[in-house]
Amino acid sequence: LESSLLTQPWASVRFGESTFLAKVCFRDTGYILLISDLSSVWYESADAEAVGQRSKELNKRLTVHVSSFLNHLCSLMCPLLAGQPGATTAFSCQRSPSGLRLHVKSELSGLPFYWDFHCCPAPLEMVFRHLVRPLIQMNLALHCQVQELISLLLQKDAEIEDYRESGATLSRDRLRTEPFREETFQQNFMAE
Repeated sequence: LESSLLTQPWASVRFGESTFLAKVCFRDTGYILLISDLSSVWYESADAEAVGQRSKELNKRLTVHVSSFLNHLCSLMCPLLAGQPGATTAFSCQRSPSGLRLHVKSELSGLPFYWDFHCCPAPLEMVFRHLVRPLIQMNLALHCQVQELISLLLQKDAEIEDYRESGATLSRDRLRTEPFREETFQQNFMAE
């Protein structure tokens, strides 16, 4: 499950006044949830047996197969992560020194459905693998892309200057641009 979670994108979610980043992966065998407020990271990984046990505790009137619970949880969480939470579903969270509890209240087969995600602090390796490493890799990729674009702009300026020196003129004066100045660009970017 955790390797499948790596391919899931982070999504911004709001519970009450708090905003979090979250990602989740559901399978017939269980789920894994990772959630962060960017100062702490919590997770819960639950197999089918744990899901079955908790569903019996929280939903005494419901008797459905564990895979149905997991599918229903997925159908509640995926729209939330896509920014379109269901109108009949309520989410809330409660922080404590030992972790974070995410409460879900909805319906399943016309009966009330309750679920609690019991999230504990994520191990450093998990935080590194799912949050820090991807952010650093994206930062490096964007830096390389900016350097490549700067190089292309400087080449285009050299090409335009060569055309001017050969006697070429613009047919429309509004297309005239100033030569690209990398230092000015970097200073303006940092100022913004």
